[in-house]
Parts: sequence; structure tokens; C-alpha cells
Amino acid sequence: MAKAVLITGASSGLGEGMAREFAERGYDLALCARRTERLETLKTEIQRRQPNIRILIRALDVNQHDQVFDVFNGFHQDLGRLDRIIVNAGIGKGQPLGSGGFNANRDTAETNFVAALAQMEAGMAILRSQNEGQLVIVSSVSAIRGMPGNVTTYGATKAGVAALAEGLRVELTKTRSPIRITTLFPGYISTAINADIKHKPFVVDAETGCRAMVKAIESEKAEVYVPGWPWRAIGFIMKRVPTSLLARML
Repeated sequence: MAKAVLITGASSGLGEGMAREFAERGYDLALCARRTERLETLKTEIQRRQPNIRILIRALDVNQHDQVFDVFNGFHQDLGRLDRIIVNAGIGKGQPLGSGGFNANRDTAETNFVAALAQMEAGMAILRSQNEGQLVIVSSVSAIRGMPGNVTTYGATKAGVAALAEGLRVELTKTRSPIRITTLFPGYISTAINADIKHKPFVVDAETGCRAMVKAIESEKAEVYVPGWPWRAIGFIMKRVPTSLLARML
């Protein structure tokens, strides 16, 4: 029986790329996003290459929290099980604090943290009912330290979801649960969400980045920087440098 993976925010960017990679590995796909027309196109393209896998799609606005639970449970019922649930949907807008951009920062916080919390709640309820499976949280290297300017709120939300994932991991370790929690810390992967960022050190194309993400997910490690080089080393350094040096680096 093929394994099944649920991916939120699957209509573009990292979600779309991971869907393609998982399909190549023979997974059944449960894909959701707001833009169902793009999901339909993606489904048609993947099904042409992988006719033997099941691909289910549903409309989902992750900020409609009741809908999150309905969509996740619907996928679970239709597929019979969910082996991997990937909390990926998010936005990248933000403004420096105090610059008049509160609405943009609030939208970022609500989508990247509160809506992610809803997805984690819905996903964990399913995994607890199965007593197995993997919950994957897509964080960011911007979660390592506080980030300046337009990235301040975005980085804070990604640090927040990483902390939620770590708390779950500690809890499940204490109870010796077979459920696995994986947190991904992607570096710069070229997608629409960062198209307007001029300085993107060590950027990789979407296909390379998503292949590294899926490989990391299948490793089932607790925390993974992707791609591993150079972000693992950069993360190690960023955690330890003083703020004065970090300000010059960023």
C-alpha cells in the first residue's frame, strides 16, 4: 500500500515542488490550497507522469480554522491513513515594526503562526488516532535569530512554529510515542515568496531545494537545515555570534 502525504499550500512554491518529488517516490497525495485551479493543473501534470498514484485535492484557506479540521479529516477518511502531514502554507510579507505596516505584520503572524497552529492541531489529532505517522513543520533559517526590517515578524513566526514542534517532540519522547516530529529550516530556495528579495545568499533553484526537503523529511530526523550545506554551518555560527556582529552580517 502506497504511503500518503498531505501538503498544505501545495498550489505553488515549496508545496508544489514537494508534491512533485513525493509523486516521483510513489506517494499518494492529499493537496490543498486556496487556488484550486492551480491544484487541478498540478494534479493533471503529475497524474500524466504517475498514473498509478491517488491524488486528492481540496480548497483550503488556512486562516479559516474550522475548514482546516474539515479538510484534514476529509483527506484522512478518503485515503484511510496519512503517513506524513506537512504544515507548509505561509506568506512572506512584512514591514519593519513601527513603520505603519501593522496590517501586513498581523497577516503574516496570523497565517504563519495561528493558522500553522490550527494545522498542527488537526494533524496531530489524526496522527494520535493512528498512533503513528510524521508531522513536518516548515520553519526557516530566519528563525535562528531575530531578523531585522521586513523579516522581523516573518522570522518570529517561524521561530514560533519551531518552538511548537520542539514542545511536541519533547512530549512524544516522554510518552514514547511512535509519532515523529520533523522541523525543516530551509535556506534560500528560489520561489515566488522571495522573488523580490535582492540579497539571497547561497540560493538554490526550487527543484534542488524541494528534493533536499523531501529527502530530509524521509530521514525523519528531528531538525534539518535544507540544503544541508552551507546552512547547517551558517546556523551554527548565527546562533553564537553577538548581536553587534549579527547586525553587520545582515
